[in-house]
Amino acid sequence: MTTYDRFHPGEEWLDTSGTPIQAHGGSVMEIDGTYYWYGENKEFTTPGSGIWHWGVRCYSSTDLYNWTDEGVIIPPDEDDPTSPLHPARGMDRPHIIRHARTGKFVCWVKVMEGSTQLSTTLVADHILGPYSKANVDFMPLGMNAGDFDLVSDPHDGKGYYVFERVHTELIVADLTDDLTDVTGYYSTHFHHGRPPFTREAPSHFYRRGTHYLVTSGTTGYYPNWSEVAAAPSMHGPWTVVGDPHPEDESRTSYRTQVSSVFKVPGKKDLYIALGDRWLPDYEAHGDEAYQLFDEYFARIEEGEPDAGMRELTVPNTSRARYVWLPIRFDGDRVLIDWRDEWSLDEYE
Repeated sequence: MTTYDRFHPGEEWLDTSGTPIQAHGGSVMEIDGTYYWYGENKEFTTPGSGIWHWGVRCYSSTDLYNWTDEGVIIPPDEDDPTSPLHPARGMDRPHIIRHARTGKFVCWVKVMEGSTQLSTTLVADHILGPYSKANVDFMPLGMNAGDFDLVSDPHDGKGYYVFERVHTELIVADLTDDLTDVTGYYSTHFHHGRPPFTREAPSHFYRRGTHYLVTSGTTGYYPNWSEVAAAPSMHGPWTVVGDPHPEDESRTSYRTQVSSVFKVPGKKDLYIALGDRWLPDYEAHGDEAYQLFDEYFARIEEGEPDAGMRELTVPNTSRARYVWLPIRFDGDRVLIDWRDEWSLDEYE
């Protein structure tokens, strides 16, 4: 049995049975003293497999270090190629929000379908499921919706859907009362036009009356530098407060993309940035991917024929690892320092 008493960012992380954890693009939720970590199951997503995902997997823990495999809580639809959960379709970044009044769990996923990106929502009575589909393959607000986060207002439980309008800007949209759709009211932010400048992978957290978003540039699985913005309310105005990794000379957010931020219950002021190291063997400077994507999308913008984009490495996301690091606050700055290892005991 594998056991841990501290975090080891970037190292292979095994569950209690000794198997590598498969919860990529994931988040952590605490329910009645138990932590649940869920994300994309990439165990069969090897080069040439044609398998993008194998459902949403979940793990449970009482200490945040040692995780028991609870299985695939949203299984793939193996026999239905039209299903958003078919393994060959590009299902990404599951996020689960709990309804403040009903207690139901609502999961949103994005599904990439060529140049179109669609959303699907599912509902369950328990985080471990079973989940039933609510809305399938729809375009929120009529938009291609990319990376996203789900937010429950800490004061009234109101829900928000924060997403990248693919390759253009970030949208903050109000959720319907049942949290399975958007109402139609929304605001737009970070109008950067196209990759790699478009902000994606929004990760929200709330601290002392301020909302924060950690985002990354748009360079696919290749790591780049992050950015943090702060606002007094979900609809802004959002003010950029800087790169949270100023000590990272590689400009890759320590070769990581932050997928979510988790406030640890019982700790005075401990927030953990949960990150994915999608390409554990890729060590190039962040400028390499930024330049590649800039040149590629500039050609598209100028109306040149799409000749394709070369790969800098061959992604094997089944081997992706996790980088969990504590957030440090310095005035209005949100900072994430590199730690080879760290423990919850270091925090009050």
